[in-house]
Amino acid sequence: MTDHSTPEVLIRRATTADLASLGRLGALLVRQHYEFDARRFLAPTANTPDHYASFLGAQLDDPDVLLLVAEHDRHVVGYAYVAFEGHDYQSLRGPAALLHDLMVDPEYRARGVGRALLNAALSLTSPRAPRVILSTAQRNEPAQRFFERMGFRRTMVEMTRESGPGEV
Repeated sequence: MTDHSTPEVLIRRATTADLASLGRLGALLVRQHYEFDARRFLAPTANTPDHYASFLGAQLDDPDVLLLVAEHDRHVVGYAYVAFEGHDYQSLRGPAALLHDLMVDPEYRARGVGRALLNAALSLTSPRAPRVILSTAQRNEPAQRFFERMGFRRTMVEMTRESGPGEV
């Protein structure tokens, strides 16, 4: 039986000391999405944790980025990655905070960690952005249900078509 109690988690801003853990979690995110749709998403490799850690490490000092971690017993068990953007006429929207990643270690899911991360991100973005926008993989129905429970609504549908021989 799964323990659904909320572990004692500390939500805080990420630091360079968190990068190895962020890389591990980012690699899990890459693998999960690749398993949803191998033609759409990046394939995980042995270097994915290092590449993801490097990517997020480059975001740490960006004033238009919010990178939070959830810590339990001095271990990073989740993170949220948010970027602030102004008007975007390509996306037909005004200023927004884009929630790019919300990832929780599988051992800590359904225990309140994702909710704690998202609530912290929302409270820190609301003074600066009038809305938060996110995307989920089409097949990630648990995430979609979670975000709907947290007050998000569906507004866009991404569609993909690969180019190549035999394509109409």
